[in-house]
Amino acid sequence: MSKPILVIKFGTASITHQNGDLDETVIAGIARQVAELHADYHIVLVSSGAVAAGKQFLRQYNGTISERKAAAAVGNPLLLNKYSRYFAPYSIAVAQSLCERQHFSDRNQFLQLKRTYEELWASNIIPIANENDVVSSLELKFSDNDELATLIAVGFGASLLLFSTSVAGVLDRAGQVVPQIDVIDKAALGLADKEKSALGLGGMVSKLTFARLATRMGIRVVIFGIRTEDGILNAIAGKTGTLCLPQPCSMPARKKWLASGSLVTGRIQVDAGAQRALEKRHSLLAVGVQVVLEKFECGEVIEIVNEENVAIAVGRAKIASDLLDTQPKAQNIEVAHADDIVLL
Repeated sequence: MSKPILVIKFGTASITHQNGDLDETVIAGIARQVAELHADYHIVLVSSGAVAAGKQFLRQYNGTISERKAAAAVGNPLLLNKYSRYFAPYSIAVAQSLCERQHFSDRNQFLQLKRTYEELWASNIIPIANENDVVSSLELKFSDNDELATLIAVGFGASLLLFSTSVAGVLDRAGQVVPQIDVIDKAALGLADKEKSALGLGGMVSKLTFARLATRMGIRVVIFGIRTEDGILNAIAGKTGTLCLPQPCSMPARKKWLASGSLVTGRIQVDAGAQRALEKRHSLLAVGVQVVLEKFECGEVIEIVNEENVAIAVGRAKIASDLLDTQPKAQNIEVAHADDIVLL
């Protein structure tokens, strides 16, 4: 691509008032700041808020799954209309992109999505992504839009991922913004407030968890407060928010997709010998599998855990789990080829 890719995620709490109504002042500020960046980046906005925008139109809303889907059906066009209205003075068109988990689990569908975004960028159109709550099944939902933003950023090779919040950034125990996190480890995750907002699904735990994945894939991440003055522009300039430093990563695009965007359907536990082999970039053989924790079919993506039940890799299975049950210690059966395994 001729320009770097920038992904910015706005949560429900970031763009709504306390009562759940869309905060048009915030949306207007987003449009103004993004318009300044438009010439320098290919931009994807990932925006929550459809359910919050639509639920007021339901006669009785108690937050059930069917009611959330109905609210999203009403709210999606309302949300896009607001963005379109505030981007119009800058002669920038926006496009709606309602995504489902399967769009990232199937590489062909994922590449089609990527090509669609590239077509939009070629015409200077900004895609606004959101989960397709109307049809997404509970089992295949994104955990929240932090995950969706991360999958887009990693899969498309973004250089920068911004998570907006209703606070100024990641706060320390004294309530002060942590300006920089070098590595998102257990200590960094411990800074997160475990509470979620009343309107959204995520929280700081979610943002740091997905920031950890993005930084491991070489993406710079900033967690910033949308209501700080020029929050987006200052976050990019390093003047506000919490910068999470990218880690060195030379992984090719396909393996990045496998590590972050594919849908894990099976799970196996391996012994110490198999773990050492994987760490040396060897293939996984059946002899090293201790137990099948969740069944899978040939070609599906599996999570590989060690003897301590810690996830150490993901891989695309060359066989179905049933074969492991019938021939568990066959030396020459390859469960997953080295080229289709990504260490975590």
